[in-house]
Amino acid sequence: MFRCMLRAKIHGATVTGANIAYEGSVTVDEALLDATGIKPYEQVRISNANNGERFETYIIPGKKDSGVICLNGPAARKCLIGDVIMIFSYCYYTEEEIRDFSPKIIILDEKNRIK
Repeated sequence: MFRCMLRAKIHGATVTGANIAYEGSVTVDEALLDATGIKPYEQVRISNANNGERFETYIIPGKKDSGVICLNGPAARKCLIGDVIMIFSYCYYTEEEIRDFSPKIIILDEKNRIK
């Protein structure tokens, strides 16, 4: 049996941009992706702490150490610049894999740097 478990989380990211004129996705500072192991084009779920919106999209890497968190396309309608969001990545694990499992969680400051 497989269980869907939280694999990685970017907690407390501040939205720095919204680009409605794009196909879709969320642009995330590549340093944050490296820290969590989230890969470009990976599906993620986003939760907006300011308005309660929850939605799925995919990752596009942004310039490393830029602090960028930019919602693109339709996702740009779900958040405002300055909103605080959480980005979740999930994965399916076997019961055996879960025994030694621990998600990679990073917590960010207001400039999207790891605390």
